[in-house]
Amino acid sequence: MINVSNVTLAYGKRVLFKDVNMKFTPGNCYGLIGANGAGKSTFLKILSGEVQPDQGEISVGSRERIAVLRQDQFAFDEETVFDTVIMGYDRLYKIMAERNILYSKADFTEEDGIRSADLEAEFAEMNGYEAESEAAVLLNGLGIPEELRHKKMKELEGGEKVRVLLAQALFGNPDVLLLDEPTNHLDLKSVAWLEDFLYRFPNTVIVVSHDRHFLNQVCTHIADIDFGRIQVYVGNYDFWYQASQLNLKQKQDENRKITDKANELKEFIQRFSSNASKAKQATSRKKLLEKLTIEDMPVSSRKYPYVVFKPERPCGDIILEVQGLSKTIDGMPLLNNVTLTVRKGDKIAFIGGNSLAKTTLFQILAGELEPDSGSFRWGVTITPAYFPRDNGSYFTNDLNLIEWLGQFSPPAEGESFARGFLGRMLFSGEEAMKKTSVLSGGERVRCMLSRMMLSGANALILDEPTNHLDLESITSLNNGLIAFPEVVLFCSHDHQFISTVANRIVEITPAGVIDRAMGFDEYLESADVAKLRDEVFHGCRELTL
Repeated sequence: MINVSNVTLAYGKRVLFKDVNMKFTPGNCYGLIGANGAGKSTFLKILSGEVQPDQGEISVGSRERIAVLRQDQFAFDEETVFDTVIMGYDRLYKIMAERNILYSKADFTEEDGIRSADLEAEFAEMNGYEAESEAAVLLNGLGIPEELRHKKMKELEGGEKVRVLLAQALFGNPDVLLLDEPTNHLDLKSVAWLEDFLYRFPNTVIVVSHDRHFLNQVCTHIADIDFGRIQVYVGNYDFWYQASQLNLKQKQDENRKITDKANELKEFIQRFSSNASKAKQATSRKKLLEKLTIEDMPVSSRKYPYVVFKPERPCGDIILEVQGLSKTIDGMPLLNNVTLTVRKGDKIAFIGGNSLAKTTLFQILAGELEPDSGSFRWGVTITPAYFPRDNGSYFTNDLNLIEWLGQFSPPAEGESFARGFLGRMLFSGEEAMKKTSVLSGGERVRCMLSRMMLSGANALILDEPTNHLDLESITSLNNGLIAFPEVVLFCSHDHQFISTVANRIVEITPAGVIDRAMGFDEYLESADVAKLRDEVFHGCRELTL
């Protein structure tokens, strides 16, 4: 259990949270949410002891161990994957290291025997004999194959390192588990495994995530950072959203009633204050008016960008025809005989274990890459717009945001149009003069979405558009794509995003595609798809979703 007492933290005049008092108890999973910059990651660092608050204290139960998902991918470069996982339980790792030194000694003394007996007792108490199998289960669940487990961390790709560090945090049944964006770099199968692991985890979990489906699956409570305080709601993310919106509406309704009553009293006083027969009543109403107080509505740190895609024209009968596309990059086959026809109203989610395959397909369809073989054809009525996963090439100049957006705005529009558009995308006032070279990942995504909205396209191609966005921006984009009346081709690791937007699923496999006109959840549960996938992967390594 973690007990938070009167914790306050401010940076200069900006107060992140003040006088926070709360308890995180065993058996519960707390989703820590709030707008970008609200202090979620900072609060986790306070809980772990990495950052000291301005006032207040954090207390943890005696002998309780806190495990933290580390963000430094290079901290364990010289360690093996297996050792890195075990190092998540520092005391156990030190015992294992000392045991190995003792048992490798040529002159094993009586003193060594006594020491080894003590170590063996402590080792057994920590379930050390199961450490290797536990580490293997964790790595397997997170998609790290056996052939990587004895390599050094520096030999792994960035996404693989993140998975190993997650296994490190989960290892050894910690009493308190602190996870900052644990689903980053996980495929859908690994996310599902993690959801199941945390659902069964018996101790305390505190997690920061922008994945709404993940928060709904694992959280028993939501700790909301807003208005300079942290308020805990019992329930998952959807329950928090409904409860917080209801609470806000109730306050607004109460203020509206008080305002209406005050206006009614003011009108009576104005009409009859000079009337002798009504003077007493007017005086009485003045006293009532003085007692009425409208509750101040605090300004939320949450901001929702205005994401609306308006096609200049509807799609014709022919949207997109893809015939036999194949592509190999650096000796790796990514696309193999991909054939599909896009129809009116299609909102297609492309899934599959190889993210590079989906990116390659989108680059070919956007005209940025040539296929090795095969062809594709857009209909004459189609205007496609592309959102690339890597958008760095769009921000290499030193323009400010008004100048940058002006490149994509209608020629007749000037600075006032750009400022208004940027304001709706949360770049208001001086923010509109910010240089593109200093933008954060989330700010770049909002710029790229602005570019797409200005294009008037009737076919949208989006490669992982929710990366770097906060929950509010994801919600706005999600709603914008649901409302879009034409064609969407996209890929994402956000389960809820896929399940609420897509009406067709295309899975890219080593042998071709599996194509079904159905929702994502139905696709995942389809026995027909599972059978077909087994046939497709006969003789091949099974592909992870």
